[in-house]
Amino acid sequence: MSMNATVFPQPLKTDRLVLRLFTENDLDDMHAYQGLPEVARYLYRPPRDRARCAEVIERIGQGTPWKEDGDTLTLAVCRRDTPGVIGEVMVSLSSAYAAQAEIGWVFHPGHGGRGYATEAALALRDLAFQQLSVHRLFARIDGDNTASVRICERLSMRREAHLIENDRDDRGWGSEYVYAILAREIEPAGTD
Repeated sequence: MSMNATVFPQPLKTDRLVLRLFTENDLDDMHAYQGLPEVARYLYRPPRDRARCAEVIERIGQGTPWKEDGDTLTLAVCRRDTPGVIGEVMVSLSSAYAAQAEIGWVFHPGHGGRGYATEAALALRDLAFQQLSVHRLFARIDGDNTASVRICERLSMRREAHLIENDRDDRGWGSEYVYAILAREIEPAGTD
C-alpha cells in the first residue's frame, strides 16, 4: 500500500479544542510543559529548554509530507475559549509500506483531568485513519503512566504488549505497554 503525500492544510476543530500547526508565537506555551521534569519523565528524554523548544517548533511548524518512515505530524492543542497552547498531539509514520503510525500526546499538567487529551487524541486518531490512510495506529506508554493508559482505552485501543523492564532511566528499570487499533475497528462517523 502506498500512502498519499499529505500536508495539514487547516486547523482541526472539536467541541472544545482547536488542533493546529505550531507557530513561533507558541514558544512560551510549549516550554511551559515540555520543560517540566514530570512531563518529560514519560517521554523517554530529558526536559526541553527554551532553545530546544524553538528548534522543535521551527521543524514541526511546517507540517509533514506524510510519505516516508519517520514523517511526523505534531499539532498544537488550544482551547477554543482561551488563547494559548495547552499541549500537543502527534502521529508519526513508522512504516509507510505497512501503513503503521504511532500516536502520542503531551499536555501541561495544569490542564489535566478535563478530558482535553482524550478529545484531541480522538480527533487525531480519526484524522490518521480517514485522511492519512493509516491501517494500524499504535501507542507506546510508560507502564506507570496511568493517565495515558486510560486515554488509549478511550480511543478503543487494545493492549497488545506489556514489555517488562525494557528501558532504563535515572530512576531504574521501566516497563512499557503497547496499545493499538486497526482502521477497520473504527466505526465511520455518523453511525449509531
